[in-house]
Amino acid sequence: MKKQIKNKVLSFSVIYEADPNGGYVAYVAYVPSLSGCHSQGDNLEEAEKNIREAIGLYVESLRAHKYSIPQEQRILQGRVEISV
Repeated sequence: MKKQIKNKVLSFSVIYEADPNGGYVAYVAYVPSLSGCHSQGDNLEEAEKNIREAIGLYVESLRAHKYSIPQEQRILQGRVEISV
């Protein structure tokens, strides 16, 4: 009898930024909890699809090298105004 392996669902915060240089890529996406995990897309839907794939490959690499998957840290975002 084969042992069934259940898939674990992981959740990560993703930050999406519009390309500030107005270049070819419309959106850049990155995962703060996974250092160096970035992707991009011509629109938000493509950026999300691409970052999902990047996260999957990142986690797959961690598992292959027997590293633990980082736990998501509390992420806060704010805005600060200054006078110049």
